[in-house]
Amino acid sequence: MSKRDYYEVLGVSKNASEAELKKSYRRLAMKHHPDRNTGDDSTAAEKKFKEIKEAYEILSDAQKRAAYDQFGHAGVNQSMGGGHGHGGAENFSDIFGDVFGDIFGGSRGGHGGPRVQRGSDLRYNLELSLEDAVVGTTVKIRVPTATTCKVCSGSGAKKGTSAKACTTCGGQGQVRMQQGFFSVQQTCPRCRGTGTLIESPCTACRGQGRVQEHKTLSVKVPPGVDNGDRIRLTGEGEAGEHGGPSGDLYVQVAVKEHAIFTREDNHLFCEVPISIVTAALGGELQVPTLDGKVILKIPAGTQTAKIFRMRNKGVVPVRGGPQGDLLCRVLVETPVNLTDKQEELLRAFDETVKEGGERHHPKSSSWLGGVKSFIEKMGF
Repeated sequence: MSKRDYYEVLGVSKNASEAELKKSYRRLAMKHHPDRNTGDDSTAAEKKFKEIKEAYEILSDAQKRAAYDQFGHAGVNQSMGGGHGHGGAENFSDIFGDVFGDIFGGSRGGHGGPRVQRGSDLRYNLELSLEDAVVGTTVKIRVPTATTCKVCSGSGAKKGTSAKACTTCGGQGQVRMQQGFFSVQQTCPRCRGTGTLIESPCTACRGQGRVQEHKTLSVKVPPGVDNGDRIRLTGEGEAGEHGGPSGDLYVQVAVKEHAIFTREDNHLFCEVPISIVTAALGGELQVPTLDGKVILKIPAGTQTAKIFRMRNKGVVPVRGGPQGDLLCRVLVETPVNLTDKQEELLRAFDETVKEGGERHHPKSSSWLGGVKSFIEKMGF
């Protein structure tokens, strides 16, 4: 009787990934394992299980899979897989632990020794002025963190002693609890998953291997950073457990509000108040930028809210690209607290302007004409 196609046995396509193969194998092995099928169905289940196991052993091996894809069953060693009888089947508890091991904490046993764990990442909020954010700076920060104990070098054991393997779990950090054919791995309650016990703890860190302290770091802030940008300092987070690597420190940038400028992407914006006389007659005024003062020329007849663009006076983005611009929005300021003499002069000036009509007030005349047409149309 000819063998079935291995891909068909596992119910996967020929381009199935390793993860898909493993997932399908686990599902089918659980379903057809002889320990779960007793009585009249046991013989058929055992045969089916051997077929599934053989297919997975071939397809999970990259070299054997390549040979099978090219030559079929003739290209692989037929002596392996399902020809070992009932005793050749994997223990059902191993399959169960393989499927549910991650849920109940940790991998299957057999690794030995304490579990090395990477330290936690930390975050530090750094407030910067707009000037420092745009041009870049170097700042010193003081960060509270857990660092490796220098007395015991992170072992947690008193000097001259060392941790010993936990006798409850045999140094695995995991214990297996058997209930019928179900087997569940759990974290060892005695050593709490470390796999070791410290009989003489270090007095400096009380057996933790880490101590809490503050450390001062120098942070180089690149030019062009903005709100929400993060600077990563590798290895400056919390120390790892049992000699594990330290985590990272992420410095989160927050740019303080500026008295003159606001930033939008790579551009800077500012509002520049000008007098009625300057708006009407034109003129020049000094405008500040982040790298010095520049002259802004105001043409005669400038209206309020007019925006003047000053090229390359903005921000060079931190991730590269062209420098932004400075956009100056002029606001015509109406004079207040006038004297009697000033009011008299303004009224006289207003009379002369009215005589010119549309010539002096083109927008006002246009608007008034539109209002008149609307009122007539609506019959108000």
